[in-house]
Amino acid sequence: MAEISIESIKKLKELSGVGLTDAKQALVEANGDFDEALKAMRKKGLTKAEKRGDRETREGIVDAYVHDGRIAAIIELNCETSFVAKTDEFKDLAHKIAMQVASMNPMYVTEAEIPEEQLAEARKEAEASLSGKEPADKKEAILNAKVSKAFADKVLMSQAYIFDDKMTVADFIKEAIAKTGENISVRQFKRIELGVTE
Repeated sequence: MAEISIESIKKLKELSGVGLTDAKQALVEANGDFDEALKAMRKKGLTKAEKRGDRETREGIVDAYVHDGRIAAIIELNCETSFVAKTDEFKDLAHKIAMQVASMNPMYVTEAEIPEEQLAEARKEAEASLSGKEPADKKEAILNAKVSKAFADKVLMSQAYIFDDKMTVADFIKEAIAKTGENISVRQFKRIELGVTE
């Protein structure tokens, strides 16, 4: 079996948000392969994060980002306790999401905010694009996927994260949930661009 250093265990703990014992166990199970252990721990952390998603978020911060004096974004990021809200990691998370809003100009936080008439219109377009050869049992899933795709760049949580396009903003927040042990949510945002009015 590969020798596992305390440095590897600490690094895995820091990156995945799990305890030292879990980090060591993951490295043992991955036979010392750090990347495999990290992948396993992130998956485990994200699973726990999903379970925390229902917990109430009453604390948090408001953060703003201004780009070149021309574009600004302000967001409200919530968590469960004021202790987490005051950490540098949480402040950094809020700032990065404000940068995301400034850069990618989303219209909604989640799909749940999209008006019904817009969803109906997108569904109509999705139905028109079907070939008619889709299996009946898969048709609904195909339609839902097409509708989600139509709004992906307009919904903050569905957007590719600007600092790592292999994940969405929702994935990025889930990683933070796994590390902090608290539910985290974006409550609202506002983007302002010089000379542009809604």
